[in-house]
Amino acid sequence: MAGSVWLVLAIVLVALTFDFINGFHDAANSIATVVSTRVLSPSAAVAWAAFWNFIAALVFGTAIAKTIGTGMIDLSVVDPTVILAGLLGAIVWDLVTWWLGLPTSSSHALVGGYGGAAVAKAGFTAIIAHGWIKTLVFIVIAPLMGLVLALTLTVALSWALRRALPRKVDKTFRRLQLVSAALYSLGHGTNDAQKTMGIIVALLVSSQALFVGFPIPALHLTTADRVPTWVILAAGAAIGLGTMAGGWRIVKTMGQRITKLRPFGGFCAETSGAITLFVASHFGIPVSTTHTITGAIAGVGAAHRLSAVRWGVAGRIVWAWVATIPAAAGVAGLSYLVLRAVL
Repeated sequence: MAGSVWLVLAIVLVALTFDFINGFHDAANSIATVVSTRVLSPSAAVAWAAFWNFIAALVFGTAIAKTIGTGMIDLSVVDPTVILAGLLGAIVWDLVTWWLGLPTSSSHALVGGYGGAAVAKAGFTAIIAHGWIKTLVFIVIAPLMGLVLALTLTVALSWALRRALPRKVDKTFRRLQLVSAALYSLGHGTNDAQKTMGIIVALLVSSQALFVGFPIPALHLTTADRVPTWVILAAGAAIGLGTMAGGWRIVKTMGQRITKLRPFGGFCAETSGAITLFVASHFGIPVSTTHTITGAIAGVGAAHRLSAVRWGVAGRIVWAWVATIPAAAGVAGLSYLVLRAVL
């Protein structure tokens, strides 16, 4: 059964299910600020974010998908059981942290699960070190970059608009926040959907022998250097639909508990987060959209005064970040052992 075409196709569906859960879990990243500032209602916000999540699949390249597909795990180790176990590790951790209302990283849950399953099969020789280094380094750099950009933008705009009427500033940034929310959703969609694209490509390439002569030629992939259009569209649609489903527990944490936001602050946070994601996506670095926007929101609060940020809540979030990769890896490793015995 482990070598059957139907198992591989079922795992593709599991990967897209993860992408849906990713959108569901990370909906807060795209909409927390625009909802907390009351610029959009929750239903309008998720529709706006979901639209731009999907459009992102058509706008940006596939550098991150290639990093995930070929740059982190030795493809000679990858098989359907490794992929399925990795996805299960990521999905379980995402659902646990969603239930607890913790904005952890679906991205790091995925790479942690993928790595944990591969290590369970072949040991640490399965890991491609240089692919992991930039991902692990950006666990620190992404939120700091978001924080610094947001703090700088907030201070600069505050100084530039110091003589403007508060009512006029608020009205202007309510409109501008629609743009910044769209930009952030573009960044979220491209960075996160590409990770699932990379997993699907790795699965199909590792199983290519099963699809020789298969009635659907698009499923027969012989190289991970190119991401097929159908994979791009499917991943983009899955994450967009997941965002439509929302994730209100995490929205409350992100939009209300870290710091109090107004449209001006929401614009600065979203714009800074979007810039960080665009830069990372350009260089093929799979970063956490959750970490990025959390850092940006904290930067907006810190620009006013350090006490405006609820550092206790932020600290709880950071501990969840630290636990994500090892926790997802542990669940995935156990899943691999169980699946190997069953399949």
